[in-house]
Amino acid sequence: MTNMAFAAARTTGGKKTVVKKAKSKGPTRAARPSSGPPEVSLKEQAYQLIKHRIITCAFRPGENLNEASVAALLKFGRTPINQAFDRLRIEGLVDVLPRKGIVVRSIGLEEVIQISEARVLNEGYCVRLAAERASATEIAELGEVLAELVKPDNELERFMMLDRDFHLLIAKAAKNDVLADILLNLNERSLRMWSLTLADNRHQASVNTDHRDIFRAICHRNADEAEQIMRRHITSFRHTILEKLASLQTE
Repeated sequence: MTNMAFAAARTTGGKKTVVKKAKSKGPTRAARPSSGPPEVSLKEQAYQLIKHRIITCAFRPGENLNEASVAALLKFGRTPINQAFDRLRIEGLVDVLPRKGIVVRSIGLEEVIQISEARVLNEGYCVRLAAERASATEIAELGEVLAELVKPDNELERFMMLDRDFHLLIAKAAKNDVLADILLNLNERSLRMWSLTLADNRHQASVNTDHRDIFRAICHRNADEAEQIMRRHITSFRHTILEKLASLQTE
């Protein structure tokens, strides 16, 4: 009864002494709710916003980025922006070059090959695990994302984000946190490459055909087929992006 005064009686030498407890004034600060999502730090917000602009090519490959300009654009102080760029450099999305400062890492042939090799190996095994381990709820979530993916009126950025979500849900269904972390980095580095090819509606249709086939294999618990289709899907991506890069170099 913290909000009410009360009296407690005790006897001292035959007399009752009334001891009063003062009325509670409550906490001096607003109490935080015991549940709900934790607050996102400023450095995490800055990191996510800059990374989103890089992987969707709003910040173009090879573009010079100035910390002060980015801070003003995103309405952050310099410290969280600096911390975000440090993290993005470690993840391979930006480089810090002498006399140039921060530069969005260019998309090169070697990077496409290396990322594709890593994805074929890791994502092929991941989808095999997902076919074996996915719960009914996870399969339903995958189906919901697929239903959004195949809509004909998706804008490029929305299609890219849904594509990423589809692959990350497969990683979640595999129930291997280490593998999921590896694939998160690989898929987000791949997004910049997808932006060069997914603007083509024919390529989007081909990608969605693969997505449907992968989903069907997972639903049927066919791990061999799921892995085979995923490997084909990533190999096709590799060929498409290499052709696109080659055409850009000749223009």
